Amino acid sequence: MQKIMARLIKNKIARVLTCSVTLILGSTTYSYAAVVPAGTQLAEKQEITRNNFSEPGSLDPHKSDSSSEFDILQDLFEPLVEIDRNDKVVPALAERWETEDNKTWVFHLRKGIKWSDGTPMTAHDVVFSWRRLVTPDTISSYGSYLVQAKVINAHDVLTGKKKPEELGIKALDDTTVEVSLERPKAGFLRMLAHPVMSTVNEKVITKYGNKWTQPEFFVSNGPFKLSEWVVNEKIVAVRNPHYWNDKNTVINKVTYLPLSDYKADLNRYMTGEVDISNGGPLDFFSKLKKQFGDQFHIKPIMSVYYYYFNTQKPPFNDIRVRQALTLALDRDVIAYKVLGRGQKPAFNVVSPGSGGMTLKQPDYASWTQEQRVAKAKELLNEAGFNKNNPLKFKLLYNTSEDHKKIAIAASSVWKKNLGIEVVLENQESKSQTESMQQGNFEVGRYAWQADYDSPVTFLDIFMTDNTNNITKYSNPEFDQLVLKADETNDKETYQQALDILTHDSPAIPVYYYVRVKLVKPYVGGFYISPLGRILTKDLYIIKH
Repeated sequence: MQKIMARLIKNKIARVLTCSVTLILGSTTYSYAAVVPAGTQLAEKQEITRNNFSEPGSLDPHKSDSSSEFDILQDLFEPLVEIDRNDKVVPALAERWETEDNKTWVFHLRKGIKWSDGTPMTAHDVVFSWRRLVTPDTISSYGSYLVQAKVINAHDVLTGKKKPEELGIKALDDTTVEVSLERPKAGFLRMLAHPVMSTVNEKVITKYGNKWTQPEFFVSNGPFKLSEWVVNEKIVAVRNPHYWNDKNTVINKVTYLPLSDYKADLNRYMTGEVDISNGGPLDFFSKLKKQFGDQFHIKPIMSVYYYYFNTQKPPFNDIRVRQALTLALDRDVIAYKVLGRGQKPAFNVVSPGSGGMTLKQPDYASWTQEQRVAKAKELLNEAGFNKNNPLKFKLLYNTSEDHKKIAIAASSVWKKNLGIEVVLENQESKSQTESMQQGNFEVGRYAWQADYDSPVTFLDIFMTDNTNNITKYSNPEFDQLVLKADETNDKETYQQALDILTHDSPAIPVYYYVRVKLVKPYVGGFYISPLGRILTKDLYIIKH
């Protein structure tokens, strides 16, 4: 297992969190599930079908790394805390917590919480889950998540230097968990709301191993439990009667479809087979928008579309080549003409407004496209590429109408302006992810959706040996600045780190996402969070 971080910066720690935090169950401020307005007539059949866009690679929270998995896992599992619609951290499995120094946190679980099989869930399950996430043998893409959270010994456990039992978490009793951090961490509580922090069942995993995610063995603790999984056809979850807040859940059954074809998605929406779709084909977007009006839900989310470079493979180990391709890509064409659903061109790898901050764009963002292309040609010439020796590479993308159109547009622009020869390669989502994680690519399509609301979540994936650092980019100065920014939550330090990353160009930011959904008018409670999450437990079906 690779090293995750060289060392921690020993700067004076800023007091970025309050000295003591205690939240108590029962506050009327919080909404834990569906809120049905008075006078609303509910349909007798409370079932819903959602298009999940692609087949999940896994339903093991510790082996999942994409929205296709997280969109399902957030219904099957519940973390210690949640983020409500007012962007506040609120109780979930933990009814309250406290800290006096923002380094030692004590979480009190709800009394009587159970697994979906009716057995008690305890603090020991939470401890097991955190240890499993960072155990090297788990091989989790999010293995470094607890390192980023500054949990004591997370780095050494992940790298095999210490045993999982030495991780900074312990059960004080069956309902109390104590977590010890190396230092205060801005956003620590928010990090705990991520699906990868789901508590999993030790007994079931020990008994069934990797087979535990099969429906007949699957045990969860969220509002729904897995009922059926037909690969590449559907996943079905049904209401979990043992969920602590089941009385406020309305939907009885949710079906997730893996439809990456927008036409098939739209057709099934039109026939009533799908209640929440992905918005239909690009070619018909304007017409559909006029036709369906209020059924369209379009919201900017904290997510960035990239092209990643494999910085270990020539010629992409040459910064000039990476800079040239970054400069020459015409983002306006992609965002406004190819897509045109509200996406914005991206020049930074950090989504605007993350952590309540707006970081400066690079200088070239204000240049004309002609100026960018001229500079790109100059850089390519310096790197030895010209008409007599054109740059050639393969561009890998996963199956999707949008990804294909974007790849065609990008390759056409690079061909026209720089004479570059691009070969397009398409793989199914799971295979493409595996190829990129294994380094079997030159340039690949990728995206990053914020794990929590902070610039750090976009920057730390480029840190040396972060388990999500697919580009294999490494710059010690950048690493130290990200650590310092995470420690102080200082905007200027974030900016310095971002400027280095922009200069080194391990990835091309292409556009900032919006989440587009077509939702039947009889679906109540629909809401897209700033992180792009849509919880089925919030929904209900109106009589129609």
